[in-house]
Amino acid sequence: MTAQTFYERRVSSLEQQHKKLVQKRMLFSWLRFACIAAIIAVFYFFVPDWVVVAPFALALLILFRLLIYRDIANREAISHNRELLGINEAEIKALNHRYDSFNDGSHHSMHEHFYANDMDIFGQASLFRFLNRTVSEMGSAQLANWLLNPADKNDIPARQQAIKELSTKTEWLQNLQAFGKESSVNMLTYNRLQHWLYEPAGFTFKPLKWLRWILPAISISITIATIFSYVPMNVFYLTILGMAIIAFRVEKNVQVVHNRLGKMVDELKTLSRSIAWIEKESFQSPLLQQLQGEFKQRYNTASQNIQQLEKILDRLDLRFNIVLAVPLNLLFLWNMQQCLELEKWKKHHDADVNHWFNNLGIFEALGSFGVIYFNNPGWTFPVLKEDHFFIEAVNMGHPLIKADKRVNNFIDIENKGSIMLVTGSNMAGKSTYLRSIGINVILAMAGAPVCADRFTLSPVQLLSSMRIADNLEESTSTFYAELKKLKTVIDKVNNNERVFILLDEILRGTNSLDRHAGSEALIKQLIKKEAAAIIATHDVALATLENTYPQNIHNYHFDVQVNQEELYFDYELKPGVCTSMNASILMKKIGIEI
Repeated sequence: MTAQTFYERRVSSLEQQHKKLVQKRMLFSWLRFACIAAIIAVFYFFVPDWVVVAPFALALLILFRLLIYRDIANREAISHNRELLGINEAEIKALNHRYDSFNDGSHHSMHEHFYANDMDIFGQASLFRFLNRTVSEMGSAQLANWLLNPADKNDIPARQQAIKELSTKTEWLQNLQAFGKESSVNMLTYNRLQHWLYEPAGFTFKPLKWLRWILPAISISITIATIFSYVPMNVFYLTILGMAIIAFRVEKNVQVVHNRLGKMVDELKTLSRSIAWIEKESFQSPLLQQLQGEFKQRYNTASQNIQQLEKILDRLDLRFNIVLAVPLNLLFLWNMQQCLELEKWKKHHDADVNHWFNNLGIFEALGSFGVIYFNNPGWTFPVLKEDHFFIEAVNMGHPLIKADKRVNNFIDIENKGSIMLVTGSNMAGKSTYLRSIGINVILAMAGAPVCADRFTLSPVQLLSSMRIADNLEESTSTFYAELKKLKTVIDKVNNNERVFILLDEILRGTNSLDRHAGSEALIKQLIKKEAAAIIATHDVALATLENTYPQNIHNYHFDVQVNQEELYFDYELKPGVCTSMNASILMKKIGIEI
């Protein structure tokens, strides 16, 4: 079954399920109305015969309460179903290269990075938007981090195995997405929890450990005794006054804790649901088993512990309900009791929260790659080769270009100190070729599948200099901005780091003589330091370096066919130097008289 067929069938199935859930909601509404009508009828026809009224009224009230809970669960199912429907509709759009349903990761973009801007990692038409199926801010940050920083070579095989397994669990991944979409978990919640976990305890008065039980016991006992006239009212008033003073004295500490943790119950519910969904799934790959194992603790699972925190905060929220807050605090010191329970929870789980949030983010990032592999089963997982340097690809293409328009090419560099010089006319495909290589190297080093039939690579740090912009705030010209990028390249090469360099039209901001001299000097330096690079250029004179360095320089080109001043591109990489140029034709087309 193709991905398109799968998503279309899911949409059809979910639409039918939605209709059934809506009908069920209507049924629950009518049943609740019938219960109320039946209760009124019982009181109307059988009062004052309480022997009949009491059991019937109690049974109907229990049924009414049950219907309310069932209706709430059904409404949640409708909401979940609606999210699943949106997810599948978004995937159908994505198969047609429309990615507006996914966040583009612009908030992760960096002003200066080895390759992020050149490779369109973030932004409107970006690799991140193409890949992104994360729903929490931790997942988004994790995916961005993997695209910006190559993984350790020992981590890549484990990620590949996990991604392969998740690609077979598409429905499971969609449910995980849907839970997160209902109330997205953000970094603010994570940061507020972390700050609270590392704050000193707010209730350090040691006698509270036993006073928290003794004082409510005294208050409740005196209240009951007063009701049955065993204790005079003055004693009751004094007791209530004492409880009110204690409740008032601790309110400052209560407010600090509640301000820190309030308004996060919905996100905690999403977190516990998502983690519970992970906990009950069966996984085969070691990485997924390891991540899942960190959610399972000695006595309770992570989802149960988060639910416990969620319930404590729900109870603490009652301090805003004046009708309940007053009697609960006067009788039970309710607010203080919940804060003490929070301190107890913190003591047991302060080391766990970071793992819970991070591991959910890792699952979402791995799931994003799993969805991409499911959508593109023709892609392949790279083979890593220990020796530096080696890269080989067959039928490699740019992932963001539609398959029916994409022209695939090859790459084959077998040694360090090898430089591919790619010449060609304007718009012939040089820059796209470099970006195709760069993006696939990034995917490979993230542990993801790549857009190729075969891909073999030495673990490497990608460096590029392609898209250079000036910076008015820093008074930086385009030429100086490029020199800064080239300095980064040179520094890493001089440090003998394992890097792979992509350069497009270097030193374009200076005159042609300096440009040629500088480019030639840079190429010689790269050869001397045994660096591996691909350099795209219009300067065909650089191709003559192959005569001097036949073992190091390899010339390739993209050409253009001209027919009656019309240009035709095939975008196919060919050996040798480009001999056909098109700049004069393009200039004539805009009115320059040549």
